[in-house]
Amino acid sequence: MKCPFCQHDETQVLDTRVSEEGDAVRRRRRCAQCDKRFTTYERIELSMPIIVKKNGSRTEFAPAKLRGSFMLALRKRPVSAEAIDTAVATIEEKLLTSGRREVDSGYVGELVMQELKRLDKIAYIRFASVYKNFEDLAEFQEAIAEVGQAPKPRK
Repeated sequence: MKCPFCQHDETQVLDTRVSEEGDAVRRRRRCAQCDKRFTTYERIELSMPIIVKKNGSRTEFAPAKLRGSFMLALRKRPVSAEAIDTAVATIEEKLLTSGRREVDSGYVGELVMQELKRLDKIAYIRFASVYKNFEDLAEFQEAIAEVGQAPKPRK
């Protein structure tokens, strides 16, 4: 850490404390050359990855657009706003913690489908029919059969 006063490269940490919220580390430092003291803060820097669309264009992640997709699929379905908020937060967390700088829109679509499958089977079918671009009745029947299957017992 360079001294902000004399730009010397060597500083000594005198005191380290975690903030009350637990989201930052405060360090009190002293410059080895000019003997002045200063404080630094360490915080986690997480940023949402850029979304790469099917046509190759790139766009910023838009939580409102994600929420809109859920609202459209869940329209007139008995799913609480709290459950939708939780699903959106789950997807945002997965994207944040992925560590990736860019993700395909298809990956985000798959995450949405996972959450919808858990929340409401009808909404899942609605979203899947548009997302997967169903073209005939057989594709609908496959999707319905997929959500209609009982969970397999774990060994």
